[in-house]
Amino acid sequence: MASEVAQIPAEETPAVAAATESSAEQAEKPAAPAGDAAAAAAPAAAPAEKKEGGEAEDKKEDGKPENAAADGEAKKDEAAAAPVAAAKTDAPPAQKFNVHKTNFEKDIIYLYQFSRTPLLPSLSPYCLKVETWLRLVGLKYENVDHKMRFRSKKGQLPFIELNGEEIADSAIIIKELSSKYEKNLDSGLTAEQRNVSYATIAMLENHLIWIIFYWRAKYPDNVLKGYKVNLQHALGLRLPNSILNFFFKITFGRKGTKKLKAHGIGVHSAEEIEEFGKNDLKVLSEMLDCKPFFFGDEPTTLDVVAFAVLSQLHYLSKDITYPLRDYMTEKCPNLIGHVSRMKDKCFPDWDEICTKLDLNAHIPKPEPETKEGKEGGEQEKSNEQEGTEGDKIEKELEKDKSNEKESTEENKEKEETK
Repeated sequence: MASEVAQIPAEETPAVAAATESSAEQAEKPAAPAGDAAAAAAPAAAPAEKKEGGEAEDKKEDGKPENAAADGEAKKDEAAAAPVAAAKTDAPPAQKFNVHKTNFEKDIIYLYQFSRTPLLPSLSPYCLKVETWLRLVGLKYENVDHKMRFRSKKGQLPFIELNGEEIADSAIIIKELSSKYEKNLDSGLTAEQRNVSYATIAMLENHLIWIIFYWRAKYPDNVLKGYKVNLQHALGLRLPNSILNFFFKITFGRKGTKKLKAHGIGVHSAEEIEEFGKNDLKVLSEMLDCKPFFFGDEPTTLDVVAFAVLSQLHYLSKDITYPLRDYMTEKCPNLIGHVSRMKDKCFPDWDEICTKLDLNAHIPKPEPETKEGKEGGEQEKSNEQEGTEGDKIEKELEKDKSNEKESTEENKEKEETK
């Protein structure tokens, strides 16, 4: 574009050329002397001043009562308008919300998270944690299809927007919503159980998750293949997946490695990190034992977090080799059962989510009208029209018959009288 603009000749359009020519002619004309201009203007100004002076005198003499009446009416209008002006100034200004979803509905939770994949609702354990908790406690929410373009003010996903307010970080989201709607999954736990829950969640989110992230950063290609990620759909871009995959492998691997080193887990060898992960899984398996959930028959916050993290291992494609996933399958079958129970309880629409990649499969949608329905409706209308026309014809025939009877009876009576 810049080269095209530079190649356009420096010629003016006809209108611009005419304007510049007229301005040049005016600039070339000699200016009139100041004295001559004043002399020419004086005779014209004098009559006007006289006329204005005469009109002013007439108004002073004849218009005193009218001016008084006008002043009184003006004062009345000002007095009437004063309360209205005061009300306008007292009215509060319209509230402005610094959120992405400006046309939000009251008390609807708008969740911003990662896009769906064919094997897992979310590749982020933190995003899956929040959505699982929302479903488990039964709060109304809606996923915003932002194609992963938005981040919270803290630079994170997930985050939510509720009544024009943003809440970021999965732990803070659950804490705030639990307090606001009185939906505390841990209300039935003892003090000791709450302490155990807190420590185990810290192990899951600050240790086991980072072990999984280590594997993802080291093998970004296996992430795309293992979860069947379509970056073109996930990011809402038109670039070919081959190009998107190439850049993903480079940027994801580099950024992930930096974060892992900053966390501390990245300084260890692959064998040491794998051993850390197996120890975490063993602890979780022994805690769960034969119970359906970690603290009994009902799920708590620990079950939500454990499900969100362990799902990242369990639902990885079997075509991809991952020792930690294989260890959980072989040595910790009770954890596999826990994942399945949480999935059935919180995601009955799991297959629909992963097949259609629908962010809001949980929200009922209006059924589209089928062609058969439309044809059936049109057929019913045509039948109704035919029915009404048939009724009209029958009525007309009955009238004709009654008229014929009457005419025959009249003829008989005439013949009898003859």
